Amino acid sequence: MTDEQTTHEPSEITYAEHEYPARPRTLRHRARAKSPVVRRSVAKDGAATGENPAYVSWLLSQSMLADANGIARQFSGQGSMWQNPFADPGPRQAVETASVWFTAYPISFITRPGESFLAALGDEALWTVFSQVGIEAVHTGPVKRAGGISGWQYTSSVDGHFDRISTEIDPAFGTEAEFRAMCGMATWSGGTIIDDIVPGHTGKGADFRLAEMRYADYPGIYHMVEIEEEDWTLLPEVPAGRDSVNLDAATEEALEKAGYIIGRLQRVIFYAPGVKETNWSATKPVVGVDGVSRRWVYLHYFKDGQPSINWLDPSFAGMRLVMGDALHSLADLGAGGLRLDANGFLGVEKAAEGMPAWSEGHPLSAAANHLIGSMVRKVGGFTFQELNLTIDDIRATSAAGADLSYDFVNRPAYHHALVTGDTEFLRLTLRTSLELGVDPAGLVHALQNHDELTYELLHWATGHRDDVYSFAGEDVTGGQLAERIRADLSDTLVGVDYNRVFTTNGIACTTATVIAATLGFRALDDIGDADVPDIMRVHLLLAMFNALQPGVFALSGWDLTGMLTLPADEVAELIGEGDTRWMNRAAHDLMGVAPNATRSSAGMPRGRSLYGPLPEQLEDERSFLRQLQAILAVRSRHGIATSRQIDVPDVSHRGMLVMVQELDSGAHHVTVLNFSAEAVVGTVRSEHLVPGHRVVDMFTEKEVGVVDDLRAFLVELEPHQGHSFLLEQP
Repeated sequence: MTDEQTTHEPSEITYAEHEYPARPRTLRHRARAKSPVVRRSVAKDGAATGENPAYVSWLLSQSMLADANGIARQFSGQGSMWQNPFADPGPRQAVETASVWFTAYPISFITRPGESFLAALGDEALWTVFSQVGIEAVHTGPVKRAGGISGWQYTSSVDGHFDRISTEIDPAFGTEAEFRAMCGMATWSGGTIIDDIVPGHTGKGADFRLAEMRYADYPGIYHMVEIEEEDWTLLPEVPAGRDSVNLDAATEEALEKAGYIIGRLQRVIFYAPGVKETNWSATKPVVGVDGVSRRWVYLHYFKDGQPSINWLDPSFAGMRLVMGDALHSLADLGAGGLRLDANGFLGVEKAAEGMPAWSEGHPLSAAANHLIGSMVRKVGGFTFQELNLTIDDIRATSAAGADLSYDFVNRPAYHHALVTGDTEFLRLTLRTSLELGVDPAGLVHALQNHDELTYELLHWATGHRDDVYSFAGEDVTGGQLAERIRADLSDTLVGVDYNRVFTTNGIACTTATVIAATLGFRALDDIGDADVPDIMRVHLLLAMFNALQPGVFALSGWDLTGMLTLPADEVAELIGEGDTRWMNRAAHDLMGVAPNATRSSAGMPRGRSLYGPLPEQLEDERSFLRQLQAILAVRSRHGIATSRQIDVPDVSHRGMLVMVQELDSGAHHVTVLNFSAEAVVGTVRSEHLVPGHRVVDMFTEKEVGVVDDLRAFLVELEPHQGHSFLLEQP
């Protein structure tokens, strides 16, 4: 038989991707929709009631579930759905796809006059800067239409566009064509776009209004219960101008005893007397498509404009809606990854008499997240969850669920190290994560995002509140430790007028104002040009902590431009009900395209930038951006993002932090940071260091020492300085 006639026997394929990739990353199959979602224009005619077929037809044209049904049909029975492994999360594959993320916030992004947010994010000049700096992905934030529908009119978002009501891009941010063009520019630049889905709830859009009308299987989307008319006396009246009213605890209990709802949950998020006292609200009477007037009681973990999705209704309507939204973002618009928002609240179950319902850590949440993660991996994407969890829960979800988890464990810990000049708690969080089997490569290590500095410390405050830890020379319980850390953070960070407490969750601040408070600035007006290098130095230290370890490194426009918080009086209306996070969401001009703009196109006031626009920073060797570029170059050159953290050893000075990583090459990488405001001469020692190995500075590529026979080497650190060392054989 000649060579030409030789038949090739197919080799056995293993789908354990961490050992044998089923496909090289660059060739991994990305499923694509055959045609985009058709946007129908339906005339608005007549009364906005369920008895008006024109109104029902208009709602259906806006419905996420209707779009999901159409999208799903394009993929059923297609070979494209079987080209990728999907069963297990692939954190390292996700990190290889994109390990440095820019996290945008649409309403705070200043653009050119007349330019949309999405057009600005797809700008070639912006991606040129990102490529030069080392940023590989952009997380857009929520850009699909959000808020609600009242009659024939759209209503505004009640939670920063996290109350989605449509698969359509919100016209305030751009168009679907601009989203696709942005994805194309990202791909051309070697990057990725990350979109959002919200598996836990929607807004009060077309789907909720159709559910209220008892149209088809739409009530199955939500945790909502029809209340028989003879029991309407149990329900409070809905105030004029409102479409629902929150239940008080007594009404919640009465409806539970009547067999309608499961009653109180484990906690009331965003609790506020007279505003949100329970997680349940009642609708006003709504006329259905059958002419019958009904009142409903529905669950909302968050605000009353965010009705919760039911993941175990027999219709599976809620699941279909979410999956369709995910497929639309990935296979129609062209995103490469998705953030799962509010994905820890997907299962709820009645508990024993007198006990709160089981609403957190429910197995149904784990199962639902596994289904979402698997579907996304099936079409070639990845997911991350921005959910505050215990370390045990992060380990559990990493086994079956999202590919990556946001690092809410070490984030408050590194702020605590900065505030106190002592890394003891940070070393505890890092070590505990390693001991409990959480791979740092599966985490998103971030500076600032659109939310507050979360300091709930759930691992210690809830999951291990009675466990005993050694801290500051004494034994304390987890609960006591959490209280102590929160007190330390609050004493420094909210003892000034520019940072504010946000409910019980954390502190509204920017990275720059955390640093300003730590350095002793009582007011932001006290910060002059001569003070900026000191703030920048600390900012770079925090960037080094997050970037010079395995996993994703994420930062925001507020970080890149050094934004300060907004004065409270500039956002007085927005923070009037206690949501102080609007102070840390100042509008910023990333590219310097609108120097005279005082607000973003969405109306957010422009804040003060300490570092300036990115193009100006690129021209200055001493700028934040150019020094960040050097850090990211070291990270990329040595493959730190996919290394393995093997030790967080004791330190010779309380302000020092040492992290030891093993690179893919087998060499050791050591990150050494000084969180204190004093110069340090200290010893780095670890059992993993090999005597005789050369210590090479990764930034200068010069030898600076040798590991001695005690497996240690000497290091000198200026205040708030960091080093990155490569240990090489002699």
